[in-house]
Amino acid sequence: MQIRQFVAHGVFAVAAMFFALPAYGEDAAAAPAAAGPTDPQIAQIVVTANTVDIDAAKWAKAHSKNKDVKEFANTMIKDHTAVNKDAKALVKKLKVKPEESPTSKALADGGKENVANLKKLKGAELDKAYVDHEVAYHQQVIDAITNTLIPNAKNADLKAMLEKYAPAFQAHLDHAKKLQGDLAGSAK
Repeated sequence: MQIRQFVAHGVFAVAAMFFALPAYGEDAAAAPAAAGPTDPQIAQIVVTANTVDIDAAKWAKAHSKNKDVKEFANTMIKDHTAVNKDAKALVKKLKVKPEESPTSKALADGGKENVANLKKLKGAELDKAYVDHEVAYHQQVIDAITNTLIPNAKNADLKAMLEKYAPAFQAHLDHAKKLQGDLAGSAK
């Protein structure tokens, strides 16, 4: 039950960050209308989102005993590190200074909370929590890229980078869902 509450909280938090939902308990009508993120904010969101996933993957890879979870985590480290490398090179080329926003700050805070929660778990509970979070997180990131980041990106190169990596995030989601099903099947 604790794992499900953690994952559900994580999904809500990520959805709220990306879609400017009112904070938990806040009246939706009272929430101010949020303007879309700027290119410097999008750049920071991309780097932060990837870093969050890298940090969780490093923990899972180091502490999981499950070969498939370790391989998945290694893929997340490799792929998200490559995206960050490209993103950092692009902002340098464009002479854009990434700018922190409430979204990037909330992502970083949520990432720290996720790793802190993973540190409390071992064995199958760790594997399940990590993979469940990866499924939820990648779905929210895909939704954010499609519905928020790409439509708000003004720079053509930044938009092209987001479009280029969107299929990779979908592949990660598909892989995480398969692994989630495998873990559920082995738990029976």
